Amino acid sequence: MDVCWEEHGWERLAAGVGRRRLPGWDATAGLVVGADAVLLYDTGSTVREGTGLGAEVRALLGGGRHVTHIALSHPHFDHVLGTAAFPGTEVYGAVGTARLLSAGGPGPSGLYEEAVRLGADAAETARAVEVLVPPRHEVSGLLTLELGGGRRAVLVNAGPGHTAHDLAMLVPETSVGAPAGASAGAPAARSVVFCGDLVEESGEPQAGPDAIPARWPPALDRLLALGGEDAVYVPGHGAVVDASFVRAQRDALAARFGVS
Repeated sequence: MDVCWEEHGWERLAAGVGRRRLPGWDATAGLVVGADAVLLYDTGSTVREGTGLGAEVRALLGGGRHVTHIALSHPHFDHVLGTAAFPGTEVYGAVGTARLLSAGGPGPSGLYEEAVRLGADAAETARAVEVLVPPRHEVSGLLTLELGGGRRAVLVNAGPGHTAHDLAMLVPETSVGAPAGASAGAPAARSVVFCGDLVEESGEPQAGPDAIPARWPPALDRLLALGGEDAVYVPGHGAVVDASFVRAQRDALAARFGVS
């Protein structure tokens, strides 16, 4: 049965591909729907937020379908703390993410302290950190996940940049029929690149103590090479952008940090 992504709070980007802008920090969660598997890119800032995402996906897809795979863009609280809401899923992250999350998160303050400092609820954050699920599968280069029906997602260790563990995701353009969950009138086939916080639209890119500024512009070069001029680029925060926006942000970061 055809469904409308927007009725469930999601923005459809291509057939079987969408994203959700989460409240609070305007972080993006992405969704890729194949015939056999459903991949969620980032899980939100709390277990409750992750639970809400899971419920939305089930309502969107129907037929008992649910999230089977998760890819984490980078180890910051607003992107990873909802993962425990998806028991039994296969979780992916850039190499080093599992060790970092198992140790409490990046930087001297860790996930809990950073989240609470930025206004997260202390009790919900403490619960999420306690049950946090590190990635079981780590990506060092490129890893292609076959989701069924011709739908695939390519996980790309694109950093370092925003952090030392930035995992982007390419959903290549495909001419196959729309997978279950895509509605009639879907946008024309096009590639979609989920950038995580390597790209931000709603404000200046945030460079915390775990950023690697000298490597950030080259990471954006890799994203542009990955998606090309015609792809849709999905920032970690903010509205969907195009290649020219990513290129301009790359140049601004290079000027900001004094790198080429």
